[in-house]
Amino acid sequence: MVAERVVLTIRKELHVMSAQLDALTEQVAANGTVIGSALTLIQGFAAQLAAAGTDPAKLAELAASLKASDDALAAAVIANTPG
Repeated sequence: MVAERVVLTIRKELHVMSAQLDALTEQVAANGTVIGSALTLIQGFAAQLAAAGTDPAKLAELAASLKASDDALAAAVIANTPG
């Protein structure tokens, strides 16, 4: 009887650990996607800055674009940060 309870307890713990591992695996995949997106965004801004050169109108347009992206990113971080 004691052995059966031990086996049952081990099975329950394995189930919990399996669920935790699945959640961790999903989070790692999500983080990889976010990191890739951030890199693409940063590289895109660098290219836009180079393309704008010293043209005041293009630099103003880029500044507006950066502001919009900054606001969207800040909202996403706030919305997805656990309280």
